[in-house]
Amino acid sequence: MRVGLRVLLGYFAIVALTGVLLAQVFVQQIKPGVRQAMEDTLIDTANLLAELAADDMKAGHLADGRFAAAVAATQHRDVGADIYGFDKLRTSYRITVTDARGIVVYDSEGRDVGRDNSRWNDVARTLAGEYGARSSPETPGDTTNTVMHVAAPIFDQGKIIGVLTVAKPNRTVAPFIERSQRKVRDAGIALLIAALVVGIAVAWWISSQLSRLRRYADAVTRGERADVPEAHGEFGVLGQALATMREKLEGKQYVEAYVHALTHELKSPLAAIRGGAELLDDDAERMTPAERARFIAIIREQGDRLAQMVDKLLALASVEHRQSIETPEKMSVADLLDAAVADLSPRARSANVTLDVAAVDPGLMVTGDGFMLRQAIGNFIDNAIDFSPDGGHVAIAADKDGDRILIHVRDAGPGVPEYARTRVFERFYSLARPDGGSRSSGLGLPFVAEVAELHGGEAALDNIEGGGAQARLSLPAA
Repeated sequence: MRVGLRVLLGYFAIVALTGVLLAQVFVQQIKPGVRQAMEDTLIDTANLLAELAADDMKAGHLADGRFAAAVAATQHRDVGADIYGFDKLRTSYRITVTDARGIVVYDSEGRDVGRDNSRWNDVARTLAGEYGARSSPETPGDTTNTVMHVAAPIFDQGKIIGVLTVAKPNRTVAPFIERSQRKVRDAGIALLIAALVVGIAVAWWISSQLSRLRRYADAVTRGERADVPEAHGEFGVLGQALATMREKLEGKQYVEAYVHALTHELKSPLAAIRGGAELLDDDAERMTPAERARFIAIIREQGDRLAQMVDKLLALASVEHRQSIETPEKMSVADLLDAAVADLSPRARSANVTLDVAAVDPGLMVTGDGFMLRQAIGNFIDNAIDFSPDGGHVAIAADKDGDRILIHVRDAGPGVPEYARTRVFERFYSLARPDGGSRSSGLGLPFVAEVAELHGGEAALDNIEGGGAQARLSLPAA
């Protein structure tokens, strides 16, 4: 599935789910919200009418007084109202009044006069001095059509002498509820359609940007000349990054610098080999056996140096081009140190240097390529041997710091000059040996740095207070 389609589906799914949930919440809240507003209006109406009915109630002629006449006239009044598209021709209130016992003494519809309403919540709670209201079926057994009743007390010098109840069928506001719900649904559908259109546009834009970059990468892979495609935002930054990477990999300056450094390093051993060979060829008869042996040793030494340089260069190149470890293995740090020390022990003895390995916790484990890690540790030890004085010691240890394994290799040599501290891990960079020996290939420490990075770690080389240097390899603990 293409990334554009994935973005579209994910985006639309989130918007659709959010829209449906919000629509359901709004639709579910419309009916109670409208009824709450109607109840608020009924409360105001009931209290106003209770005050108007108080005089007739106290006089004892509520049913034939001015209040009853006014209510009857209101019910026959032609309202003629247009409420946002809905016509209202008549009032829809029903008014009942009960005495202090809860017996109906007035009913605007004339149906329930004399009935005992004292058990209904609107009357009972109002007579008890509380807020009284109820919602009852319009006809017995009908649960779909209900009527809201809101009551207010009628007072005579602070004493409740009756209860006035205003009733209004909930079906009178049903058209408003249905229209509001329909509008919410229509708005939700429109939102989903708009979200789909926006999602298609965004997905198309992302897909088109990625397609341009992919075509550019394919052209580069085929070795064709291709310009960086026009892209916007982060895709434009990515395109420039790809172009920069291509320049770094294929640029003439990079290749020339690499070749120049390599040929510079090869000149010294080749010159020594050529000079020794010419002397052996031209002055072989006048040379003493000791001189001849010395020149042969120089040729052999420089030949070994060339072979070592080529081997290390190949090893470094193989590490630089690897993006990950194909088959990582879990291994003991103690075993790695023992193997590296065993490899370098003959060289340490020939240089009259002692390798001191501190006891390592057998529980220290790392994950990675054992051969590479052993070579990296060996390069640190080899470098320490080169800079150790005659009869010196190289201390090798490992410990744990949080979730990292730290491998230390310390020597008692002159340390790293200040000017070289930032360059020791550069390719082909090498320092003169204290005993006047030839420089190394300058590829050992860069190899260590590449191996450390490949394993998610880092390499460092610092001076020790009091003399000497310490190489440190930090790796994630297994």
